[in-house]
Amino acid sequence: MASPSLAEHLNWHVKQRLHRRLARRVLRTPPIAQGDDGVILFSMIGTAVLLPYLVAVKSLRQQLGRGRVVILDDGTLTAADHAVLAHHLNAPRIIAIDDVDTGPCPRGGTWERLLTILDLRADAYVIQVDSDTVTLGDLAEVRAAIDAERDFTLRGEAGSEIRAAAELAADRIGVDPRLLGLHVQDAAEAAIGWLAIPGHDRLRYVRGCSGFAGFAPGGPGRALAEKFSQAMDGAIGRASWSRWGSEQVTSNFVVANGRDPLLLPYDRYWNFWNAALFGRARFAGDAAFVHFIGTYRFHGDAYLAATRTAIDRLG
Repeated sequence: MASPSLAEHLNWHVKQRLHRRLARRVLRTPPIAQGDDGVILFSMIGTAVLLPYLVAVKSLRQQLGRGRVVILDDGTLTAADHAVLAHHLNAPRIIAIDDVDTGPCPRGGTWERLLTILDLRADAYVIQVDSDTVTLGDLAEVRAAIDAERDFTLRGEAGSEIRAAAELAADRIGVDPRLLGLHVQDAAEAAIGWLAIPGHDRLRYVRGCSGFAGFAPGGPGRALAEKFSQAMDGAIGRASWSRWGSEQVTSNFVVANGRDPLLLPYDRYWNFWNAALFGRARFAGDAAFVHFIGTYRFHGDAYLAATRTAIDRLG
């Protein structure tokens, strides 16, 4: 008899194949509406996530009713992928990842994505959306944030709040932020209260999720992210800061230090952690937006059900 871990591994791959087959139905849905209304729907993608990405961005565009698409190619998009994207997303601008200068910040780990967003926000409202998300309901809070030129972010957990950096660091007293065994987010939070960034007093931070975040035009740009990254290099060490997750920490920091940022209500904008907590029946009435985090994506049938619902609504 297979061990539970092996059984779970096999189940994950079976559901991944089922999802890929289901997501192909998105290719039979109409292209998104055209127009440049000052909102950019931005994602970094590659050929492996083309189909779920189309579900993510088309369901977002349908429910938001705004936005043109800009894509950062992770280096794997094919000519056939470009043709599909051109048809379904009205010839979006596609940026090559090798063309993104990360300056003093780490390379990889989606840093190219964040820095491109912070460049684009100079004259547009930029919404970052991951390919493992599905929009299922009206996004009134997001439209209100766009109209008010407020940044927003998906909460990392239900109790996430914007906090003063010094207050956050006080919770980590006794934690050595330079320990490589720490997750980069824990290391950064242990050090953040002692960071000195010229021109930026009263620093704030929130445990958000960069899978869905909004950046209002004219808000903090690349310069703040670069200063924060350089300060973290000194505080926790380049080896620790260069690990996966430092981009999300920086996204959270930039949003928290914007003008009147909005934390999306967790009862309508979720991270999917556990099928027992987020049952299939709840998606029909409660969720506006769901981020299906990798490790938990195929727990139960929630991701399959949400994808099917979104595609059916696209027509």
